[in-house]
Amino acid sequence: MSVCLVTGANRGIGLALCKRLAARGDQVIAACRKPSAALEALGVRIIAGVDVGDAESIRGLARELEGQPLDWVINNAGVLRRDTLGGLQDEALEDVYLQFRVNSVGPLLVTQALLGNLQSGSRVGIVTSRMGSMGDNDSGGYYGYRMSKAAVNAAGRSLAMDLKERGIAVALLHPGYVRTEMVGGGGDVEPEEAAAGLIARMDELSLANTGSFWHAKGQELPW
Repeated sequence: MSVCLVTGANRGIGLALCKRLAARGDQVIAACRKPSAALEALGVRIIAGVDVGDAESIRGLARELEGQPLDWVINNAGVLRRDTLGGLQDEALEDVYLQFRVNSVGPLLVTQALLGNLQSGSRVGIVTSRMGSMGDNDSGGYYGYRMSKAAVNAAGRSLAMDLKERGIAVALLHPGYVRTEMVGGGGDVEPEEAAAGLIARMDELSLANTGSFWHAKGQELPW
């Protein structure tokens, strides 16, 4: 049994991750801003009021987990805002900054804050997106989201290098185009299927493949 922390756990992919991990017997700690009825029904430990876009909130999470060993940390919390070239001003520009705080800096600060909970053999997953891939971008747009995901890919790669000597492996994981509220109910993959793939990649994570960028289905993605 592993002790697994999941951020953004109240809905979508995060909820599906918690459900699958709990079902296989892992001890789940679900961090979120506000719990949902579906999350509460799982009977897992919930830490509410966690906003990964706020540094003090992350410090609060670390205080709540002081002394608690963690085998897995899955940085899943994220936001998406749509923008277009020519419209990056005022509120749209604030949305760009929000995406960097939550999607890029948030996973880095969560991992840093929980270093004392990790030990040799622990694993860190960052749920990113192939929209952060420069080699895979053939459609443009989504400036804030794409940049924030490219930035977290860079952060995850650096984390993998810095944590390797401690025996801690890091994976950058694209879940697929998942049918969630964040994308307005679009997508071609159900959250449960995406969660199964993400967990499989975390199970396969080791120091030999740390710092890699993977699709949930198993193929390595271009940077």
